[in-house]
Amino acid sequence: MQEKDVLRRFLFDGLAVRGEWLNLTASWQAAKQHHQYPKAVMHLLGEALAAATLLSATIKFEGNLIIQAQGDGPLKSLVAQSTNKREIRGWARCDKAVTGQSLAEVLGTGRLVLTIEPTTGEPYQGIVPLAGTQLSDAVEAYFTQSEQLNTRLWVFANSNQATALFIQELPAEENEKSRGDWQRIEALASTITEQELLSLPCKEVLHRLFNEEQVRLFAAEPISFKCRCSTEKVETTLLSLGRAAIDEILAEQGEIIADCEFCSRKYHFDKVDIVRLFSGAVINPDSNTQH
Repeated sequence: MQEKDVLRRFLFDGLAVRGEWLNLTASWQAAKQHHQYPKAVMHLLGEALAAATLLSATIKFEGNLIIQAQGDGPLKSLVAQSTNKREIRGWARCDKAVTGQSLAEVLGTGRLVLTIEPTTGEPYQGIVPLAGTQLSDAVEAYFTQSEQLNTRLWVFANSNQATALFIQELPAEENEKSRGDWQRIEALASTITEQELLSLPCKEVLHRLFNEEQVRLFAAEPISFKCRCSTEKVETTLLSLGRAAIDEILAEQGEIIADCEFCSRKYHFDKVDIVRLFSGAVINPDSNTQH
């Protein structure tokens, strides 16, 4: 039976290689139910969410990891986030019609930005070109540039689920044996097919690929969709814009409507709400003017 909404880590005993496998099912459905994107964009968003989740387990941090792809194609921008607790969310901005399947056809020329926003400390950001035919190619390029470790990633998504397989060479003394070990594991992993990764549970995937290796599989880590938008965060944004700018919008539109790009929740503020906000009063989150 397929394991759903979990991430599994694994190690090759005696080899300087580690890996991860994951499945997004309910979490993927929850993340995409708020959006109506063209099929190619929806699949790419699923791949990005799977990649972000894998990276959140690969890089040691506490906070939020963000993958953002920006290009000059019909898909202008795509954002996928995962916290260190494997809470995911994502969105995309695109033309109404998106044709093509490859990365270049959908995103055009652009860049992949990986940002880590730690709970404490300064954010870290890495940028690589949108190279290759798939999103996984650009993510692999990031690891080659930033960590200089051999890394391979296979990511697939459809309307029902997103899955991924990741292997990486661990820092070790480089010699002929370590190079041979990596080349063997990479060659075996490269035989994985989209159908196998989307349909088989982790243990069966690992057995099919590495049945002659000693693989140590660790406990499953749950993955879930969670949007972190809130009335308080929207209020902070409105305060940062300043009273003059807010009053100008109110004069034109009669109210302020803020949409969350991740979950499509709408926050409504009328003139009374704005007066209370800028006077320092607390706006009741259960008010009839907010949804």
